[in-house]
Amino acid sequence: MLVKTFCGALMGLEAVTVTVEVSITKGMKFHLTGLADTAVRESYDRIRSAMFNNGLRMPNMDITVNLSPADIKKEGSGYDLPLAVGILASNGQIACDHLEEYMMVGELGLDGRLQPIRGVLPIAIRARKERFKGLIVPAQNVREAAVVNNLEVYGLESLMDVIRFINGEHYEPTIVDTRKEFFEQQSHFDVDFADVRGQESVKRALEVAAAGGHNIIMVGPPGSGKSMMAKRLPSILPPLSLSESLETTLVHSVAGKLSHGTSLISQRPFRAPHHTVSQVALVGGGANPQPGEISLAHNGVLFCDELPEFSRSVLEVLRQPLEDRRITISRVKYSIDYPCSFMFVASMNPCPCGYYGDPTHNCVCTPGQIQRYMNKISGPLLDRIDIHCEIQAVPFAQLSQMQPGEPSAVIRERVIAARKIQEERFKSFKGIHCNAMMTERMLHEFAEPDAASFDMLRMAMERLKLSARAYSRILKVARTIADLAGSEKVESMHIAEAIGYRNLDRGDWAERGI
Repeated sequence: MLVKTFCGALMGLEAVTVTVEVSITKGMKFHLTGLADTAVRESYDRIRSAMFNNGLRMPNMDITVNLSPADIKKEGSGYDLPLAVGILASNGQIACDHLEEYMMVGELGLDGRLQPIRGVLPIAIRARKERFKGLIVPAQNVREAAVVNNLEVYGLESLMDVIRFINGEHYEPTIVDTRKEFFEQQSHFDVDFADVRGQESVKRALEVAAAGGHNIIMVGPPGSGKSMMAKRLPSILPPLSLSESLETTLVHSVAGKLSHGTSLISQRPFRAPHHTVSQVALVGGGANPQPGEISLAHNGVLFCDELPEFSRSVLEVLRQPLEDRRITISRVKYSIDYPCSFMFVASMNPCPCGYYGDPTHNCVCTPGQIQRYMNKISGPLLDRIDIHCEIQAVPFAQLSQMQPGEPSAVIRERVIAARKIQEERFKSFKGIHCNAMMTERMLHEFAEPDAASFDMLRMAMERLKLSARAYSRILKVARTIADLAGSEKVESMHIAEAIGYRNLDRGDWAERGI
């Protein structure tokens, strides 16, 4: 008897419908076709054990399974459930009248319990697109799948629950009020800028970066608070929209990074890979392609602490994603496109010993050592970082006397107000949400400086020998500063502050004090 069940295979951030065809004839073998990987081929043993431990019979016959379309690679353990249901239905142990109405995914434990899998959200989206009546998933994945509306989602605990459901026993589909939970969780943060004493100039730079979506690098001695402030940056970023949240959740679902019971990611992600990270771990890919750190930071922050300690080759792969906000991973057997629109935040010491220019410690590095240390970061990468911020450690005498700093909630209100101005400005431009995304043509339209500002910018370009890309970055930052000030035009004071954020472009950096 031939039976068909349906599941999904991941292709990047999307899923394709896979038809599981099961045919039983006389014989004693198990045949699996359809470009299945090792995890799928091992499903036979898991299915057989699950059936035995639940009083079901694995047919002692020739079982042929085809995963169609056969030219798409099938990976992971999510095919266990549709395979088991197909075998049982083809052997007459369960009804098969309504199998074509449901898509199902799930890994089987040896006791028949359903185990969670990754990538349930794109599979649910595909199920709705293909007009399936419902989707059957492990109970731990149900909230993730229930985000998709107009689709009945059933989170079941075991193979026996699935059999009872298919045989006609009534189960209620799961309904998640994602909007209520989403807005409740958006304003809760474990860290706050009120904990940061002093460092007003650095906090100003971070506010400008958050308001315009700009990349920023902080340079200062150990213990000056670089990492502390970077970790608080998400608390002043504008809240995620529902569409941004769905995009972010989709990436984390495919990567298997969603916590059990999570429906939508409600806060902007903050990713901080260690400096030993590989190129594949950073940008994605691998034998079984998955999103990398830059995609997991989509709509959030990618923080690289101690930037010169990262491999030069790893840093250079960031150049294209920082410009295009998407990463295309092309290999012999596949080509996958992942989104990676993130704020790049980096920190570093000013020299190998960390105390160059520090008034309380003596630097033991020579100018040559400092220059070699700085040269670990290429000029093209620095060009792509809009704001260069120098930072000094706060003396203990001031640290112990200072009052708590301005809270994140207050700073966030100013950032949100500036972002609303930008949303209104770019509402007719598709895919442009903040000043950091402006094209060259948009710069001439929205950030054209006046005559006095242009002369100031020309002098800075000549003295600092800035590149054309640095020129664009200055105008984008100046536009953001003007938005924070509520100014329609970019004025001289805005250009001056933006130029001050290009300190690492100065050729004499290693020969002067910070």
